[in-house]
Amino acid sequence: MEMHHVRYFLALCETLNFTRAAQQCNVSQPALTRAIKQLEAELGGHLLRRERDRTHLTELGELMRSHLGAIHAAHLAALNSAAEYRSQDQAPVTLGVMVTINPARLVPFFECLKRRVPNLDLRFSEASGRRLVEEVAAGKLDVAFVGMPEYPERFRVRPLFRERYAVAFPAGHRFQDVNAVRYLDLTGEDYVARVHCEFRAHFEALGGRERPNTNVRLHTEREDWAQALVLAGMGVSIIPEANAALPGVQSRLIVEPEVSRTISLVDLGGRPYSQAMQSVIRAAESFDWGGSD
Repeated sequence: MEMHHVRYFLALCETLNFTRAAQQCNVSQPALTRAIKQLEAELGGHLLRRERDRTHLTELGELMRSHLGAIHAAHLAALNSAAEYRSQDQAPVTLGVMVTINPARLVPFFECLKRRVPNLDLRFSEASGRRLVEEVAAGKLDVAFVGMPEYPERFRVRPLFRERYAVAFPAGHRFQDVNAVRYLDLTGEDYVARVHCEFRAHFEALGGRERPNTNVRLHTEREDWAQALVLAGMGVSIIPEANAALPGVQSRLIVEPEVSRTISLVDLGGRPYSQAMQSVIRAAESFDWGGSD
């Protein structure tokens, strides 16, 4: 049984006229007549009877009208559901990324995401960790890559990878001769402050209180400028270990205490997921953050 046979029959039930039914279905009358004969052959009896200028349903036709009407309605419902599913798959996903995350750390993931969801409409936003958490809570962002020591209670947090903190310095600096730098050894150093750095929050979350007395010379919101100023000899700076990317910038891990952050994919609990959003989450959860895809 073909769905167009069902549609033609239901049009005949409504019009009781082969010419008008053919016009309604946008087919020729002979094509509609052939379809009805094929349907009658499959069902084993006449569905309509013509008497002079009058056409009416047979008993079998009346019986099939109810069944085939339900089939047609279910078919339309299935098409509508499929269309809604596709529209969800194409729905935009607003994604936030903390400005202190090295973009190179996320490139392999986005390559993987592109392969998985080629038509994904991704709306990208960068901000501090605290700002991203606020925007997710307010519904301005669907999901975000954030590395904070704690989140609001309603947040769903999916840990992805861990990064330790290091101190960045130029070649020839005294830290070059050691394997790691104790936090208090930064005392007296000229310092380039990264405005969006989360180090202090993570340090305090560990219970740390005693901090080195540094000479803050500059403040910058940009990660690349922080390293450029370090390279220019303006001071040292604390950075996530993966962020030492500018040629000439050297780094050593900070110890006593060792401080790290966990980058997580976070969203607000209770919100429904679009198909596109589910694809992003599944891709992040299954991605090998320790190595290649």
